[in-house]
Formats: sequence, structure tokens, C-alpha cells
Amino acid sequence: MNFTTIFFTIILVGVSFFDTTTVFVCEGFSLPSFKVSSSSRNMVHNHSNENNNEEELVPRKQNMCNRRPFLSSAVSSSLLLLLPQIATSEEMTALSQESSVSPVLVVPPSGDIKKLFNEARAREAQGNIAAAQRIYSKIVQICPRFIYGWSYLGNTQVVLGSLKSADESYSKAVQLCLESRKTNQEEQFGVPRCNDLYLLLLNRGTVRMNNQQAEAALKDLELANEFRGVPDALILSNKARALELNGLYAQSNEDYNIAISMTSNDVTPFWLRSALIKYQLGDYKGAVDLTNRVETKFAEAPEVVAASATLLYAGAANDNQKSKAQQKFLSLPDRQRSKYLDDDYMKNVISWPPKMIESLKQLTRAVGDAGDVDKGVE
Repeated sequence: MNFTTIFFTIILVGVSFFDTTTVFVCEGFSLPSFKVSSSSRNMVHNHSNENNNEEELVPRKQNMCNRRPFLSSAVSSSLLLLLPQIATSEEMTALSQESSVSPVLVVPPSGDIKKLFNEARAREAQGNIAAAQRIYSKIVQICPRFIYGWSYLGNTQVVLGSLKSADESYSKAVQLCLESRKTNQEEQFGVPRCNDLYLLLLNRGTVRMNNQQAEAALKDLELANEFRGVPDALILSNKARALELNGLYAQSNEDYNIAISMTSNDVTPFWLRSALIKYQLGDYKGAVDLTNRVETKFAEAPEVVAASATLLYAGAANDNQKSKAQQKFLSLPDRQRSKYLDDDYMKNVISWPPKMIESLKQLTRAVGDAGDVDKGVE
């Protein structure tokens, strides 16, 4: 797998395994990270949030090749002060139009809807995502004001590769959560309030990051970070990835540093993204140190091998060191190595920073692949 987004980690609801722009791609190492429904027991690591509505999805290698490509982890007392900043004009217009229709539902109503919701979650737990999606679709048709009907529908759409539809579902959930927060300024006994806004924004932002909407993704992830209220490695690593995609490398480096400091005892794939950014910013030693730590844990990941070889070649002081870098790069099977000769793959799929891509081209020219680098390999 290519090692480098996080970063969705729905989440399926910015990191992940190495191809940061696409999650659950066999050839990708850096993915973004998402938050998913707690029902996806076979796909996620149990890490419930405050409301036990969502948990962190940790893609497992055995699942990566079985899914269609889709996307690449305390609530602040100041949330109410931030609320006016998040709602777009379109969302607030829709909110005012719907507020007189029926109340927003944070929990499924009793009766048939609750039974359907539990059935959908059971299907997810069994790995039957398509069946779960059909049931969630039915739920939102019957009960369009149920926040988690939309968010769980979005989760299944992400898994099945329908990113545009997932964006629409998450947007509906965000809109309803905003309305719930507006109408229930203080959570009252028997009247639950939506407290998962940061998770919904994290999921939507990660989807948008994987759907070539870097600017919109960054806005969502910045808001998710604000609404989270405390440092969160998953949000920060995804936000760092979004900053990177927007060319804001210095800011990206800062967020990666904080996220890494929070996960220092457990090397994760997004560390490679941080290494690439450090190299882009001229910190060669920092890039090499991080890459070496990543390589210790993920020595077989093609993207890690390619990045390590590229950095080794870039810093080579003599022909012997250059030869070692070339040998490392050539250790990749031809089919895997060919991906790193494709400009579109490097820029738009795993999205290495410009300086790293240029150094890779120097390496590939040295091993005799210059023609493939320049024209791209299918």
C-alpha cells in the first residue's frame, strides 16, 4: 500500500494509510481519517465519543482491497459563541424554512424508525453496507429531521465510494445539528441536543478533501477543530493535510507537529506526510528522521520505500550513497514503481509536495526511468 489523509479516516467521518487522498485504496498509504457509526464493528476500532454515537475507523489492511476506493481520529464551552461563524447563508436559509415543520431529532423515535435504525446498524456490523444504506435511505425518507439517519447514510455512501452523495448527506446532518443547537441553547431534560457537530464537520471535510475540494475541506476542518475545543490528533492531522493541499505548508507543518506530539508513542502513516512537508520547507534532517521512524514500522509500504529512497538520493554525498538510494527504489516491483513515474498519480492521487516530486524525478532519471517520468506511465 502507498503509505501516505487521515487523514477519514467516516471516519469513514485528513490519515490512515498511505495515499492521503483516497481511503481504502490498495495502493494507498496516506489516507485521511473518518468517524463512523459504532455499528461498523468489523471495520472500526472501538473509540466512542462523548455521546457514543460515533467512533474512530481504523482501516485494516485486510479490508483495504475489498472496498471500492473512497477516502485518505470534550466539547468546548465556547461552542455557542462559535455557532454564528459556522452556518453558511444557504444553511441558515434552509434552517429557517424547515424550523416550523417539525423538531430536529437527535435520537431515533420509538417504533418503526427505531427498529429500522437498529436493523441498519446490525447490517453494518455484518459488513452488508449496501443493505444498511438502503435502510438508512428509507429512514431519512420517513424521518428527514433525524440527524443520525443522514450521518449514518453518509457513512455507508463513503464506504461504497459515493462521495458526492456522502457530502450531501453530511451537509444535511450538519444543517440539522446547527438547528438543534440553535433551538436548544441549553440541553434540557428529555430534550437532547446535538453535540457531535465537530464529528459531522470532520466527516464532511474529509470527504471534500478526497473529492478535490481542498478549500471547502479546510473550512470544515478548521471549524471541526474549533468546535472540538481541545487538541485532537485526528482532526489536526486531517487539517494539516487540507492545509497542505491548499499550499499552506508552514501552517500544515505546525499542525502535523502537534498531532505527532500527541501520538509520539505510536507511529502512524500521517507521519510520512509530515516528513514530506518538512522536506518541502527545507528541513532535510527533520524529514529524514521522521521517515526513518515510519520505515521502521512500515518497511514494506511502497510509498515509504519510495520516499526513503528519494530522501536518501537527495542527501547523498557520494556515488556509493546514490547507488544505495537507487537500489532501494529499484527494490519496488515494476508495477508499483511505475506509479511513482506518473505525474498525475504523484500530483493528484498521493499528492506529494513539489520539491519531493522534483527530487523523485532526479532519482528516477538516475535509474533510467527519465522518459517514463516525463510522459507519465499508464
